[in-house]
Amino acid sequence: MQMEFFCFLIDQKKEMRRHRPVAGLCSRCGAAARVADMKTATRFCCVPFYFKHWKAIICTFCGATLKSYG
Repeated sequence: MQMEFFCFLIDQKKEMRRHRPVAGLCSRCGAAARVADMKTATRFCCVPFYFKHWKAIICTFCGATLKSYG
């Protein structure tokens, strides 16, 4: 008897936890940028499976991630 299990990626959400202004402009639209503490949550089969905390520089107008680190 052989058992097989399949698990599907349901979604991956990015959430901005805190942010503050930073000197610089967006290279895409020229708007102001901010540095933000980000959280990524990945769910498989509706169960939270993986969390990652990181920092990113994000445009305040278009929402583009200009740089990520950490």
